[in-house]
Amino acid sequence: MTQRATSHHPRRSALRTRAAVLAAGLGASMVLGAGAAFAAGTTTTTTAAVAAPVNTSGAVAAQAVAQAKAAAAAQHAAAVKHAAAVAHAAAVKQAAAKQAAAKKAAAAAVKKAAAKKAVGWSQPVAKYTLSATFGKAGNMWSHAHSGQDFAVPIGTKVVAAHGGTIVKAGPNGGGDGPAYGNAIVVKHANGKYSQYAHLSRIDVHIGQTVKTGQKIALSGNTGNSSGPHVHFEIRTTPNYGSAVDPVAFLRSVGVTV
Repeated sequence: MTQRATSHHPRRSALRTRAAVLAAGLGASMVLGAGAAFAAGTTTTTTAAVAAPVNTSGAVAAQAVAQAKAAAAAQHAAAVKHAAAVAHAAAVKQAAAKQAAAKKAAAAAVKKAAAKKAVGWSQPVAKYTLSATFGKAGNMWSHAHSGQDFAVPIGTKVVAAHGGTIVKAGPNGGGDGPAYGNAIVVKHANGKYSQYAHLSRIDVHIGQTVKTGQKIALSGNTGNSSGPHVHFEIRTTPNYGSAVDPVAFLRSVGVTV
């Protein structure tokens, strides 16, 4: 009996061993399958995490807006700069035009004044003191004073009060008498004559044409004179006795005396 029992034990052991091996194989398969599944899941998750796209549309839009604003600001700045340059150029051009117009007006004024002087009348001397007046009576004259005296130092420049032709020039009043000393008479186009007397020097001659303001002599104290001065007359003829008030006449033609 003991041998039978013993003979059956190895078989049973083999069966148990085979079952154990099968069980172990199934467990290993399950374990390996689970591991593979876990590994596959991990790889898939990692790949999904790496490959998932980032949503950058908002950042791109913001950057586009910023760039558009910067471009608009730059364009506006350029437009402002251009407008300022145009305005400055226009202002410079306008200022230059005004300056040119002012210069032109000034030149025209000078030319007009020169033309007026050329056709107008002037005083016989530039700086003076009015002394004996027209029509004044006294021991100095046999009749009333026939002109206006301009008191000036000897050697003062005497000019033609108006353009014309010299008709008298020399001592003895140029022919009007010794009381006038050295004298000049100028005939003018309007029918009037101007006389300059008591001169120290005569710088013109009979028949010479002179212009308004042209130097004709130097003042003096010749003839019947109480001191250095220029005796000035306006006459209706070249001769003594036809004189009119010279100051009133000069004022009537725009000369301030």
